[in-house]
Amino acid sequence: MSRPSGMTLSGLSDEAGAELAVQLQAHMELGWREIEIRTVEGRALSDWDTTLLKKVRRGISEASLKVTTVASRIANWERPITGAFEPDLEELKILADRMPVLGAKYVRIMSYPNDGLPDHEWRQRVMERMHQLTEMAMDAGIILLHENCSGWAGTCAEHALALVEEVNSPHLRLMFDTGNGIAYRYDTFDYLTKVGKYVEHVHIKDGVWKDGQESYTLPGEGDSKVKECLLWLKEQNYKGILSIEPHLHLIPHLRQNNSSTNHKDSYIAYGRRLEKLLQELHIGYQGNGLGAPGKDTRMEHQI
Repeated sequence: MSRPSGMTLSGLSDEAGAELAVQLQAHMELGWREIEIRTVEGRALSDWDTTLLKKVRRGISEASLKVTTVASRIANWERPITGAFEPDLEELKILADRMPVLGAKYVRIMSYPNDGLPDHEWRQRVMERMHQLTEMAMDAGIILLHENCSGWAGTCAEHALALVEEVNSPHLRLMFDTGNGIAYRYDTFDYLTKVGKYVEHVHIKDGVWKDGQESYTLPGEGDSKVKECLLWLKEQNYKGILSIEPHLHLIPHLRQNNSSTNHKDSYIAYGRRLEKLLQELHIGYQGNGLGAPGKDTRMEHQI
């Protein structure tokens, strides 16, 4: 948990829209310096051709944005522990080459959903793969961030701690998503307080459990204890990134995308709500610096 001053605001930009121009414009209108990359034009980073990679790099540079974290499909909900390991090894190899091009340090991973194995065998296979992936990350000079989402280490805080402590490398740390407890049926705040010492990146999401399924809300309006999490992070002197993942329209793990149009306005409104929430909680943040013409966004917020 280390950054120079104040929490930094960012977001998974494909939730604003599929096209690069929309993603960049959303962050420029918000005045945020950071952008988190998952997909562009519906394609994951490891699937981009050289032309798209150059286009994204140029666009990010021209917009004066920074990419610290990217998302991957490694060990996610589409890749059960009984599946082949080669797709993950190949994806990480590609990402290790492309992340420096974008200036990224962190890559999000998960830890394989089970597929009928006994718990002890599930755990063993996960550990074996994570050791190998972490060694690759170390050789590449990047850091894997395991999210409290799909997979063995996403089921509870104790498993997440076991993963990080058994692999025992600074190249494997944790990403914490405030909203994932809704879908996976655990208390998010309790999870955070147990694993917080290894958390180096935070996603902001909120929601409620309704009619047997998660339903997402603006931050602070659901049951994810977003306020409590933010205040705890403040108490722990967390100065890393807070990255919005609204899930109001695009929900990858449920394969939901409410329309083919962009959702830039909704994404920006979500970001503004987070800013307001931080102000209400007297939490310092930085993000503004590029905002709309006529608005003084040079100052760093230290509420």
